[in-house]
Amino acid sequence: MQELRLVISPEYDGKMVRHIALSVLRMSSGLFKRAKFEGEILADGAAARANTCLRAGQELIIRIPEAQNTQPIPYDIKLDVPYEDDDMMVVDKPAPMPSAKSTRSDQPTLENAVYSYLGCPAGFVYRPINRLDKGTSGLMVIAKTAHAQHLLQRKVHSDAFVREYLAVVEGVPKEGEGLIDLPIAKEDAATIRRVIDPKGKEARTHYCVEGTNGVRSVIHLRLDTGRTHQIRVHMHAIGCPVAGDFLYGMEIDELPRRFALHSSYLKVSHPITGEIIEIKSPLPKALADLCRPN
Repeated sequence: MQELRLVISPEYDGKMVRHIALSVLRMSSGLFKRAKFEGEILADGAAARANTCLRAGQELIIRIPEAQNTQPIPYDIKLDVPYEDDDMMVVDKPAPMPSAKSTRSDQPTLENAVYSYLGCPAGFVYRPINRLDKGTSGLMVIAKTAHAQHLLQRKVHSDAFVREYLAVVEGVPKEGEGLIDLPIAKEDAATIRRVIDPKGKEARTHYCVEGTNGVRSVIHLRLDTGRTHQIRVHMHAIGCPVAGDFLYGMEIDELPRRFALHSSYLKVSHPITGEIIEIKSPLPKALADLCRPN
């Protein structure tokens, strides 16, 4: 059960519990309702209600029970976890591994691996903040509590949550750097493919060529938007599909069941402390080897 504590400052003297929870503790309305009906709200150890007025110096405690959830099957592999605390963790996801379970596959996912890594805790709930395609490796943020998840999700696609990527692509872009500003839509209801479509959602990808051997290039990428398959669709659109991308380019023997895309940089403001967490992950050797000088 998650527990939030706050000593009421003079600024909030006379404010109701509901106001403190939603405005000061920044709880979601759903979490506050769960605390009201399934958990506990205490003021100096005594039961309090949502409309209880609090006084300066009182300690507010809100206990939130975890949602009931079917526990996953543990998958014991060595996970690279460059950051972890009580509220969140950052995992360097291997590929090919799905970020989450799917009806299309029964293979182990990052959810199973995180559950095992954490020691198979009772009441475990998997809370990924950003997701990567199965064939993409690199940095993913996972919240450990419902409150941290709510706060982190509010940061996604803002300056408080920055993600950058490295990719090895086929060919060499005509321009060494630039902005790909092309809208993306789903191809049709029967496929997972996305296409460039004037009626689609706006999608912007900044790119810069970091190196090339004339046949393939290493590209640094930063997204302004977060559309499904955005990098893969945009690189295909400029004639340089991601190496090994079976959906938008061509599968290659050197990368079985994955492609040459890696989430290499993450900067996020911690949901509770506000501390800036900055992590880098180098391009995996198997991907870097694709662009060695001839």
